[in-house]
Amino acid sequence: QVQLVESGGGLVQSGGSLRLSCAASGLSLSRYTMGWFRQAPGKEREFVASIAWGTGSTRYADSAKGRFAISRDNAKNTVALQMNSLKPEDTAVYYCAGALFGREYTYWGQGTQVTVSS
Repeated sequence: QVQLVESGGGLVQSGGSLRLSCAASGLSLSRYTMGWFRQAPGKEREFVASIAWGTGSTRYADSAKGRFAISRDNAKNTVALQMNSLKPEDTAVYYCAGALFGREYTYWGQGTQVTVSS
């Protein structure tokens, strides 16, 4: 059974930092492109960052560039999202997701809440 479990969310002041972690079980992370997405109240879910299987190349939404960093540890089957210089508009539920060989994101975690106060 595949599971993705996010952790590390919480309440932080504007300008602060949080590190989100996604622990995977039931799959080998090395074969998956892993992504972070977020959904704010009343808005659609949006892409935040991804890290490709194989090459490890990264991609970021414009809103995350220069502030967020995605990383992976295939040996530990974990993916992390380091978020710095947080803004109130970063407030959302953050989800990690996995796409086998970079195809469709088929596995999703339950999400972790990030709240940034002004």
